[in-house]
Amino acid sequence: MASSLELSTLGHRIRHQRVSHGMTLDELGAKVGVAGSQLSLIENGKREPKLSLLQAIAGATGTDVTDLLSPEPPNRRAALELELERAQTSPVFRRLGIPPVRVTKATTDETIESILGLHHELQRREREAIATPEEARRANTELRLLMREKDNYLPDIEKLAEKQLKAAGHTSGALTHRTVSIMASQLGFELIYVDDLPHSARSVTDLENGRIYLPPASIPGGHGLRSMALQAMAHRLLGHTPPTDYADFLQQRLEINYYAACCLMPETASVAFLAQAKKDRNLAVEDFRDAFGVTHEAAGMRLTNLLTQHIGIRLHFLRVDGAGAITRAYENDDLPLPMDVTGSVEGQVVCRRFAARAAFSEQNRTVEHYQYTDTPAGTFWCSSQTGRTSDGEFSITVGVPFDDARWFRGRETQKRATSTCPDESCCRRPDAELTGRWEGKAWPSARVHMQMFSPLPRGAFPGVDDGEVYAFLDRHAES
Repeated sequence: MASSLELSTLGHRIRHQRVSHGMTLDELGAKVGVAGSQLSLIENGKREPKLSLLQAIAGATGTDVTDLLSPEPPNRRAALELELERAQTSPVFRRLGIPPVRVTKATTDETIESILGLHHELQRREREAIATPEEARRANTELRLLMREKDNYLPDIEKLAEKQLKAAGHTSGALTHRTVSIMASQLGFELIYVDDLPHSARSVTDLENGRIYLPPASIPGGHGLRSMALQAMAHRLLGHTPPTDYADFLQQRLEINYYAACCLMPETASVAFLAQAKKDRNLAVEDFRDAFGVTHEAAGMRLTNLLTQHIGIRLHFLRVDGAGAITRAYENDDLPLPMDVTGSVEGQVVCRRFAARAAFSEQNRTVEHYQYTDTPAGTFWCSSQTGRTSDGEFSITVGVPFDDARWFRGRETQKRATSTCPDESCCRRPDAELTGRWEGKAWPSARVHMQMFSPLPRGAFPGVDDGEVYAFLDRHAES
């Protein structure tokens, strides 16, 4: 499924070829066997043409299909219109609640350039307003977009994991601790469980003596001992060296997490399980979770690696905390996620109409909850499961576009919600009557979070010990 911008680019390229050959919409339509009105919808990016129609258009205009599908605008005018479309669909602009400018033939290039200048200034001011570590946020966003392009699938790591599992004798079922120990042994490591690991470390690898030190028990709701051991081994298997910057650090974290997931839910067995579940129209995160003995979150994330690549289903994944803030997200199905001007979604608050938040109000927290949600990008079906750790409650959501709900258990749910976010009138702004009643009569006191201080450099408090200051802020961040 092409994005709206891709369809717009395609439409511009078709129009450019048609006009270059002096044909009207009806004339080209007669040549390719469709009505001119249908071609108009395609040229305006409102409809995606079938490949057979694209081939017919290419033949009628003396060009190639690959040329029509090129992502490059065909001329300067088209480039301006596409840039304006991109700007007017950005979260920054949509939050203003201003209707987008409709470009017509009478709209001059100079007018479009002037409007784009205002958008550029709006973006610049938004960037200046954010007070977060820029490098980290941008690196995280770039990595997320890169993995989206790859459908969150890394074939080399998949093959490496299956090779290691086969060498350790693992054939089916949940991966045991004993097998993980064998895998470590084959790499020259011994797994040792200790009580005094540094607070900031999940594991410590002694390269000189061939030991991997792990905590004595799993972390509730988080990474189990098998996963932590596999991640430690992955550093060695993948040839990692100390990261040179934050982007390198994030890339390594992604790769070791991916390797651990491949071992706990091997590709061959997982795809066979999912293919059968689709055939039975009974896909469910909880079944996938239980089949391989992993957490609900791990099963949900593993679906993002395999479901598009092998089953042909696009999807989204969300982990959301009790306050509605995103702590982990992935989508390749165009679910409209909240994001700041840099494109970062982590820390952003999802719409309260989404099941990821609505699930917190359900009475029965032990089962998955299903919901259809109408959004500006279309209707999505999803399943949500809630949980709790020492840090508070959270929800795990996996969802798909409406048409693909037919493959999942829970598709018959009658629960339906409507979200118009990022329009702030959806769930972030009170109605006019409520605002009028309380304006000037209430004063909320904002809670200070530690991330407000994260941009401050070490030594930002002259004459004061940094450690004591940050310890103090940590103790009093919630007060």
